[in-house]
Amino acid sequence: MAILDIEILGSGILREKAAPVESVTDDLRRLVRDMTDTMYDAEGIGLAAPQVGVSQRILVVDVADEEETRHMHALVNPVIVEFGKKTEKASEGCLSIPGIEESVTRPATVVVEALTPNGDPVRIEADGLLARALQHEVDHLDGILFIDRLSPLKRSILLRKWRKSRSGNAR
Repeated sequence: MAILDIEILGSGILREKAAPVESVTDDLRRLVRDMTDTMYDAEGIGLAAPQVGVSQRILVVDVADEEETRHMHALVNPVIVEFGKKTEKASEGCLSIPGIEESVTRPATVVVEALTPNGDPVRIEADGLLARALQHEVDHLDGILFIDRLSPLKRSILLRKWRKSRSGNAR
């Protein structure tokens, strides 16, 4: 078990488009295990490779549905191939912007295609929190943060709050 450092808002890698994974290897599987351990240690429900300083298209998510059934997914080169027409607004936070949450509107359903860490193709039809988490993490792979999905005014207010909270921690 290795807990990796999580990149924080301001880190350049969070704004870069991650590179596709060329081949599934033991190193990739080790990274997925370390990302999963890091996500659980930080009490998150999702984590993308750029958040741990690796510019590759890899993500992990673990959410519970309405019946409290866990849905753990580790995805390599995920692509959202379909967005539902209906949208939902719900609160989101991010391990790379700790302490900041805001409501974000996203499609209520998505279909994601990817590879597993073993190289097997997988297709996920997701709704609810799983759909939201997958969209949030795929955004990370494209250099997009949840605050980018907010109005300029809300984003400005949150960034001021973020800076203020960070300067208070520096004392």
